Amino acid sequence: MNSTNSTQPLITPREKQVLSLLAEGLTYGSIARRLGISPHTVDTHLRRLREKTGAANRMQLAVLSHVLGNDSMRSAG
Repeated sequence: MNSTNSTQPLITPREKQVLSLLAEGLTYGSIARRLGISPHTVDTHLRRLREKTGAANRMQLAVLSHVLGNDSMRSAG
């Protein structure tokens, strides 16, 4: 990891989408259907987010989403 980015983990656009939908209260299955991916892939994205951010659970990730302003990234439709 680059030392200039060591204090702020790089969150991918897909991880931001998953995080935003999680914050809306969607289940892994609902997130998967909305994004056209498998529930296992949703789990992988959220696991990587927990690793990157140090979040211990879904609730902490949902709070992180609001802190980052990802709730404004909801998909249209």
